[in-house]
Amino acid sequence: LACAQVFLEEGAKVTLVSREAANLNAARQKLLATFPPDRIHTVAADLCDASAALAALDSAENTFGAVDVLVNSAGAAKRTPAPDLTPQSWHDAMQSKFFSYVHMMDPTIKAMAARGQGAIVNVVGNGGKVASPMHLPGGSANAALLLASAGLATAYAKQGIRVNAVSPGPTLTERLDTGITNDARIANISKETAIARMVERIPMGRIASPEEVADA
Repeated sequence: LACAQVFLEEGAKVTLVSREAANLNAARQKLLATFPPDRIHTVAADLCDASAALAALDSAENTFGAVDVLVNSAGAAKRTPAPDLTPQSWHDAMQSKFFSYVHMMDPTIKAMAARGQGAIVNVVGNGGKVASPMHLPGGSANAALLLASAGLATAYAKQGIRVNAVSPGPTLTERLDTGITNDARIANISKETAIARMVERIPMGRIASPEEVADA
């Protein structure tokens, strides 16, 4: 949502995609307080389904024309202790954070290449660089995304396409708040203590805001 707001502030026309229509409606109402309705389009789609991703791209293009910039920013897998993981946990993580991105990138980057211009930004996460025992499936998906982003950037650079990955640390979203609550419960500590421990590991001494990630 913060990414959408920043692009709208710069004059772009924006299509937002989410699985839940209610989530999209809430986002749309928030954005309409500042921006005109003719620059905001929403599509309800589960991007774990390749055909749904293609339909979402078609809807965006039919509404606003060719997609100049694709931003993939999905929530990651649930934080689960290693002994509690199952094969399905790993499959779910790859579907939600890796394949959802791939399903949007594949048709979009090919269309961009045909036009000779375009940019893709994948919001990934530091979990792809440092293994966390509580975040192994999600971290593995992030690591795969970092490699895919770098590989696609190399493959399509000569056709005028830029592919970049932004890997934020902890960022103040509703999802992070839920994750902190779960971590505190598992560790049998207060939420305030869990937050303090998280901040201790951040060099700037505070958690990032979504707007800072959007600016990047």
